[in-house]
Amino acid sequence: MAVQDQVHDLLEPIVATLDVELVDVTFTGGTLRVTVDRNDGITTESLAEVNRLISPILDQHDPIPGRYTLEVSSPGLERPLRRLSHYQRALGELVLMKMIPGVEPRRVKGRLVEIATTEAAEAILLAIDVAEIDGVELEEPERRDIRLADVASARTSFDWGPGPKPGQPGAKKAKQHPKAASSGRKASGEKKKSAKKQSENPSVKPRGAR
Repeated sequence: MAVQDQVHDLLEPIVATLDVELVDVTFTGGTLRVTVDRNDGITTESLAEVNRLISPILDQHDPIPGRYTLEVSSPGLERPLRRLSHYQRALGELVLMKMIPGVEPRRVKGRLVEIATTEAAEAILLAIDVAEIDGVELEEPERRDIRLADVASARTSFDWGPGPKPGQPGAKKAKQHPKAASSGRKASGEKKKSAKKQSENPSVKPRGAR
């Protein structure tokens, strides 16, 4: 089992005790990123509370090989979809999907309207009102059923409306999305430190440390 899956299974029931949902766990470049959320939005104080709760649990079970940085954060406006639960959470939202090699079209964008299982329970189907295929907008959205097994990667897609996106020339301040208040927040003090300073940062954990 991959490290992120082990950590997800370990922490999911634990963070639930704080009335917080474990949205995702990733482990890349020596950083263990734990993404959490609440229905009414997550605060910086809540992120710090989650950090304090899970840090000793990770110390005790030691699922991460070597040194790493623990980062507890809230979801961004555009979230990766890796688990079935992620897709269930994204029902009604715009999603951008890239298919595995050999499946056409390669990229689709549209609104996820339903998740179903075939009668033989052989496949999970995602019903998408497709608005864009391989970067080309359709005149009218069309309903398509896409097998989850055919999806190589996917994420939610925030509709910024007409005009350039933030950070591009001429961009204006976008309307606040319902999740924008918590987008990109991290637990207080969660920054990667050098190996020389790791004793000053409880989030940087040497392997086997207790």
